[in-house]
Amino acid sequence: MEKNQFEALRELTERRDYRALRTALAEENEVDIAEFIEALPEEKATVAFRTLPKELAAEVFSNLPPETQQVIIMSVTDRELSAIVEDLFVDDAVDMLEELPANVVRRVLKSAHPDTRKLINQFLNYPENSVGSIMTAEFMDLKKSMTVEAAIKHIRRTGEESESIYTCYVTDASRRLEGVLTVKELLLAGDEETVADLMETDLITAETTEDREEAVARMMKYDFITMPVVDRENRLVGIVTVDDVMDVMEEEATEDFEKMAAIAPSEKPYLKTSAFSLAKHRIVWLLVLMISGMITGGILGRYEAAFAAMPLLVTFIPMLTDTGGNAGSQSSTLIIRGMAVGEIGPRDFFKVLWKELRVSLMVGAALSAVNYVRLILMYPGNEMTALTVALALFVTVLLAKTIGGILPMAAKLVHADPAIMAAPLITTIVDAISLVVYFNIACALLPI
Repeated sequence: MEKNQFEALRELTERRDYRALRTALAEENEVDIAEFIEALPEEKATVAFRTLPKELAAEVFSNLPPETQQVIIMSVTDRELSAIVEDLFVDDAVDMLEELPANVVRRVLKSAHPDTRKLINQFLNYPENSVGSIMTAEFMDLKKSMTVEAAIKHIRRTGEESESIYTCYVTDASRRLEGVLTVKELLLAGDEETVADLMETDLITAETTEDREEAVARMMKYDFITMPVVDRENRLVGIVTVDDVMDVMEEEATEDFEKMAAIAPSEKPYLKTSAFSLAKHRIVWLLVLMISGMITGGILGRYEAAFAAMPLLVTFIPMLTDTGGNAGSQSSTLIIRGMAVGEIGPRDFFKVLWKELRVSLMVGAALSAVNYVRLILMYPGNEMTALTVALALFVTVLLAKTIGGILPMAAKLVHADPAIMAAPLITTIVDAISLVVYFNIACALLPI
């Protein structure tokens, strides 16, 4: 929504010209309307929402943040609330209820129709992050005995209640999934042909209890707009749509970014999260990294005699640890990204190990050669010191890239999130290893 439109709507709200506001809002996109209502103070947000036409209210409501939804729920009548809940798609209603306080959830469920309430409760009982928790129960189902003409009439009659009608699913009397076909195929076929003649029986499905990330990866692989969700008896219970996929991808990407930055994941937006919550999410990993960082101090203390005898060695420590940390972070970031999009799996462990070894050999050799020449020029007469630093750098890069490549995969093998093996943790591990390597090489080559 453009700024001038936003200001015009705000002015209508301030003037309490609700008839004009209703007309103006009806011409806007539901996402833009939700954004406008969210920006208003609570009492005005409620008034603006209640001016919306009935057919638009539920769509706008599903796009509002949980805080604004709660304000509206507590201000409308039971009849208005019932109308909103009945017009929402089940997956949107479930998403809303998962974010609301228990007392508000009870009021919503109390206002819902018994059938709707039963369906919502069923969805709420699915495990968190499962396919069942994100699917919708509003889909287009057909019978294989239908003619094309009958199928199209059925779609026209019931399609308004479905979240997506492009892909139709063929079920038997027991709701078992038998086939799938598209509206395009129906429109291009003859009226007397049957659904059984047109449907595709080679089906790709997801189970209700399956991890949603796996289902999303499958949808992306096959470029599906929707994917059927079945129970253990192969009964069709819902579908996952492309908008659900986008929401999951955003949530998972956000969670991975936070873990890679050593932050405990948070479901609330940054500006709506209290300073105390932000601190609580960060402090745990910072404590872990701080304590593990003490290992580095312990190593330095162990080799105190070495850099006391040759203080020049100390000046190269930051370069070694920083280069090792950066090298490890490069590898871990690429591997984590590859695993997230399905390009790399646990079966590729040795392929990744072999590739990272070759990359680290080339990168390590180049960096070591540059540093050797630099140190020879900067510190004439200290050829052995230059060789020590170059060898230490070579081994550090070799180990850092190898560790950075295999640790995320090792995490996956033990069913941990690969994102936790990101820059902060890799850097801490590599720092300790690089110092041990550096001082052992120094003790072997230099007169310490």
